[in-house]
Amino acid sequence: MASQSQGIQQLLQAEKRAAEKVAEARKRKNRRLKQAKEEAQEEIEQYRLQREKEFKAKEEAALGSHGSCSTEIEKETQMKMSTIQDNFQKNREKVLNNLLMFVCDIKPEIHMNYRING
Repeated sequence: MASQSQGIQQLLQAEKRAAEKVAEARKRKNRRLKQAKEEAQEEIEQYRLQREKEFKAKEEAALGSHGSCSTEIEKETQMKMSTIQDNFQKNREKVLNNLLMFVCDIKPEIHMNYRING
């Protein structure tokens, strides 16, 4: 009997060691999977950045000097705005006087389309 219990103890210990080895193997596998996933994410990010950089370069080549066009348009707009402001200041009094004259000087007349019944 002693040899049987000793054999059983050895089997239990062997089973315990095997379970520990299996658990350790699972941990290693999970670590490797996690590491592979992180490496894949990093590689994807690098590829995305590379493609984005290429796209920006092609876009810049296709659009040309878009920045200089916008600054030129901005200058032209400022020039037009200053011209409009100058014209406004010059003609302000004249326009106000004309409006007041038309509003205040009323000359009642019969409209030419009005018919007198008779």
